Amino acid sequence: MTVSEFRTASGVRLRPVAERAGDLNWLLLPGGPGIGSESLHGLADSAGVPGVTWLVDLPGDGSNTVGGEPFARWPGVLVEAAEALPRAVFVGHSTGGMYLLSVPELEPLLAGLVLVSSAPHAGWLADFERMVGEHPLPAVDVAGAAYEADPTDEHLRRLTVASAPWNFTPAGLAAGAEMLARMPYNAAAVDWSARHFDSTYELRWWPAAVPTLIVSGAQDRIVTQRRWDAPRFQGHHVLHRRIEDAAHFPWIEQPSAVRAALHELAALVTATAPENVGGSS
Repeated sequence: MTVSEFRTASGVRLRPVAERAGDLNWLLLPGGPGIGSESLHGLADSAGVPGVTWLVDLPGDGSNTVGGEPFARWPGVLVEAAEALPRAVFVGHSTGGMYLLSVPELEPLLAGLVLVSSAPHAGWLADFERMVGEHPLPAVDVAGAAYEADPTDEHLRRLTVASAPWNFTPAGLAAGAEMLARMPYNAAAVDWSARHFDSTYELRWWPAAVPTLIVSGAQDRIVTQRRWDAPRFQGHHVLHRRIEDAAHFPWIEQPSAVRAALHELAALVTATAPENVGGSS
């Protein structure tokens, strides 16, 4: 790699994990919160997109522990990451995508936006709770009780691994559970989001022209994707890609299909770049 990791002034950590020909910077923001950006390493490996791919961790999330008050500027601190790199394409998984849509200052800074298994508002929670009631997992009940009694990072790990059958298709369950088991977790980030964001989330901006990809697994049971059917989320600059035989982490089960969708977005970003738009003078 010819580039190295760095932190912004407020402690957002950016780590390069892939570099290919091209001028784009792909910023991969994990979901959760509380799970590290290492959860997106498989996505970075399989994507093969042009430019440099970075794993992004907000201050206080995952293994990016910092002093002071790391959550004081969440999620607005994401602006610092977008300002740090030219031609930035932000990729948000699940809650990560919701954080991105909560920061309208990002719009003029982005060359592209990717929302993976995400949602436009907190209405997804009601669908999730309904799913949980219809498909109970006894192991989640046990791990959830332990976490509630003692919300440590290790108990958060056990709870997340116990929920793996909700997150993956049967075909992807073994690989998905193994991935979740080795991730870094941060219970403090979960607590902050639960108290300040999750139940009240409503997007604060929607791209007027920024090339955007909404991609999800057709079997996603965590975050319903029907919220994206509304007319405001359609347009010539918005790609909708539903990946069959994939769930909440679609690159686990169908990496080639997710790769194809990301390359479609990359082509759209290139086609709509200022130097490629307009006629001759």
